[in-house]
Order: sequence, then structure tokens, then C-alpha cells
Amino acid sequence: MELGIAGKRALVCASSKGLGRGCAEALAGAGVDLVMNARGAGALEEAAEAIRAANGVAVTAVAADITTEDGRAEVLAQAGDVDILVTNAGGPPPGMWSDWGREDFIKALDANMLTPIALMKALLPGMMDRGWGRVVNITSQSVKSPIAVLGLSNSARAGLTGYVAGTSRQVAPHGVTINNLLPGIHDTDRADALDKGVADKEGITLEQARAKRAETIPARRYGTAEEFGAMCAFLCSQHAGFVVGQNILLDGGAVNATL
Repeated sequence: MELGIAGKRALVCASSKGLGRGCAEALAGAGVDLVMNARGAGALEEAAEAIRAANGVAVTAVAADITTEDGRAEVLAQAGDVDILVTNAGGPPPGMWSDWGREDFIKALDANMLTPIALMKALLPGMMDRGWGRVVNITSQSVKSPIAVLGLSNSARAGLTGYVAGTSRQVAPHGVTINNLLPGIHDTDRADALDKGVADKEGITLEQARAKRAETIPARRYGTAEEFGAMCAFLCSQHAGFVVGQNILLDGGAVNATL
């Protein structure tokens, strides 16, 4: 399908690997010029060069911590006017409700709620002035079905979801859409980290922990960054202008719900 966004400019956060890179690759495949961000300069530049070479689009790599005020300022200064924003940041560590104090929650909120909000506040006005824009926030299936050991993530991402629900309706009259993508388990470093935690706790191998988790997914497998990126690119396309404020699960059917 022709997405109709060739020549647009996108900022994709945490895009040197995993789901962020999947989104960057899919957008580049549609002809979108990229501003890619991640903390590690080496991995980021390697990803940027690979995407440049494969797709012939302009790619600017900005190594900075997007969850800090200084990092955001650096990224936004180099990004300039962008038509598409994909927010993404690694989730906080797992644990028990009794483990977390105020500072743990502040860190989670800064990374997974307040950072996307700050980026939207910075970039939405320009999109509205130009009469077109797309924002996709990578959140988590936990906003539909909470994951007990990821209480920090549950809390921060639920807060972002509430913010998007209202804000998306306010900017829609200006040709700008905001939607959330809710990944379940995908074949990424984050899944490896979670599976390693299970393996260590239960005294099993990483492969056994992975197989055990896959059995809980109706699709009986982990998702891929490529299929996640394809959905992101569609939401950023000219065809998705009537999709406003939605929370779209990509979880292989893991969340057992009718609506």
C-alpha cells in the first residue's frame, strides 16, 4: 500500500534497536526522512547508516537521553519541524509493590509519561499550524491488562493514555492525530531481560523461560519489530486521518478481552 507520506520528516525516539528501530525502518521504507534518537551513539549511528543505505532517505542521528530536559532540548533543536513523532523509551524495571518508593515512581513518570508529553507539547503546535501531523506513542499492553510485576510501567503508561485521550480530540480538528501502540511481548532486548528474570527466579534456562511465555500467547510466538513498525507506519500514513485517540494492541491475542 502506498502510504502517501514520502518526503515527510519524522522524529523516532529510542530507535537504535527494538520496536523503535522497527518503526524507523518502516517509515524510511515509505520515503520518510528521519531524525533518530537513542542514548548510545555507536549503535544509533550504525542503525542510521543502515537505514540510509537501504532506503535513500535523509537520516539525522542524535545521541541523547530523551528522558532528560537537556537531552530533549538537543534532540528538538536538531529535529526542527517534524510531521511525525514516534515516542518511545525503555520501561522501568520489574518488582513488587512493596519495593517502590517515590523516587522510583518519579523516574518512571519522567521516562514513560512526562517525556512523551513534553515532546508533544513542543511539536504539536507546528503540526497544527501546517494542518497535518501524526503522533504515535509506544506504550504497553499493560494499559489494557495490568502486569503485576510492572507496576511502575502500568502507572506511568496509564497516565500517558489518559493525557492522550483528551489531547487527541483537541488537536484532531487541525489535521493532527495522536494514537498509542500497545505492544505485548516482542522479540527485543526488553523481552530478553524479562525472560532472564523469570529464568533466574525459577532456575530454568532462558530458552525455557521464553517457550513458557510464548505458550501464554494465542499466536504462540513473540511479535517482530518489523510487523510492529508496519502498524506504526500505517498510523502515520495519509490513510489513518480518521483514527483518533486509539489504543491499538499488538500482542498476539495475549490480552483476553472482548473490547
